[in-house]
Amino acid sequence: MTSTSVYHRILRISAVVVAFVLVFESGLISETTAQLSQTTELYLANAVGMSASVEPTELNQMTAQLTAQKTLLDQREAALREREINIEFGSGGTDYSTYVLASVLFILLVLILLNYTLDYFRYRDQMTLQTN
Repeated sequence: MTSTSVYHRILRISAVVVAFVLVFESGLISETTAQLSQTTELYLANAVGMSASVEPTELNQMTAQLTAQKTLLDQREAALREREINIEFGSGGTDYSTYVLASVLFILLVLILLNYTLDYFRYRDQMTLQTN
């Protein structure tokens, strides 16, 4: 019963790693880590984008003016969206990643407990067979 399989080692290591990530994500030690995590998630969510520009000529002067107005409106919309996001996070918006990590950690802990329980019963059965 003293030997451990690779599966047991991986399970224990993954439980410890998920616990550390959960502590980092939830901000239990420092609120800065939770803000860093949320900011990183927002950055990754907004990182995908595309833009195109056309050099103004005499023929498309009107198009260039419309593009400039659209760019200005997009900047205002982005500023509004940023304010809404800050208000949502400032008012205690739901952080689902913490719940997901907590669920994964709970599942890992249940698996570890189940493994050790089954190992105990197997060891006990082997001992009773040896004594008979």
